[in-house]
Amino acid sequence: MGARILVVEDEEKLARFIELELIHEGYEVTKSGNGRDALEIALREDFALILLDIMLPGLNGLEVLRRLQKEKQVPVILLTARDAVNDKVSGLDAGAVDYITKPFAIEELLARIRVALKLHAAPAQSAARSDAAKEGVLTWGLLVMNVPAHTVKYDGHEIFLTNREFLMLRTLLENRDIVLSRDTLLNKVCGYDFVGETNIVDVYIRYLRSKIDDVFHIKMIHTVRGVGYVIKSEEG
Repeated sequence: MGARILVVEDEEKLARFIELELIHEGYEVTKSGNGRDALEIALREDFALILLDIMLPGLNGLEVLRRLQKEKQVPVILLTARDAVNDKVSGLDAGAVDYITKPFAIEELLARIRVALKLHAAPAQSAARSDAAKEGVLTWGLLVMNVPAHTVKYDGHEIFLTNREFLMLRTLLENRDIVLSRDTLLNKVCGYDFVGETNIVDVYIRYLRSKIDDVFHIKMIHTVRGVGYVIKSEEG
């Protein structure tokens, strides 16, 4: 049999449809329609990937994901009927590697599964993205980013960022005075094989501004209309 996949979906017909398609592709499938039960199964058994619906009885998908990430590193693709960008960002920040919005084409889901399995099998790719500043301390005015320690401070005040916010800020700091497109930032933060809307970048930029620019009354991240975002060498 192929890779083991846990399908967590409470819509019985959809779950059965996904199961049959995955089996046809050579995967070994386990199903669950309840969040709490699914968490127990995922913690007890080993899976190559988990397809996880957000709206579940017992325990919602995002909570299942958060609890699972504390115990295991397994790629999770979210299945969701929600189309709000903030919901997708919450899922990515909680540790999901991708999401797909229902209704979806099974061919697209299968493609995303292949990508997620490939990336998880080659962790060196993600490690390579951190080589540029693995020993570095990046600064901008009173802002200090200690990459190895994974900390950011402004004038001595610590700024708490999620992993993806940290990576977004780091990418901008490493490329000061270079305008980075949304596609470039999306690739850097979510991976080159990520398939999703580039407006997620705008959400992360908004989060960074709310935690840094707005709090310390500075203008660090500049928008270049029609192009992307940039941090300039000098404050202003």
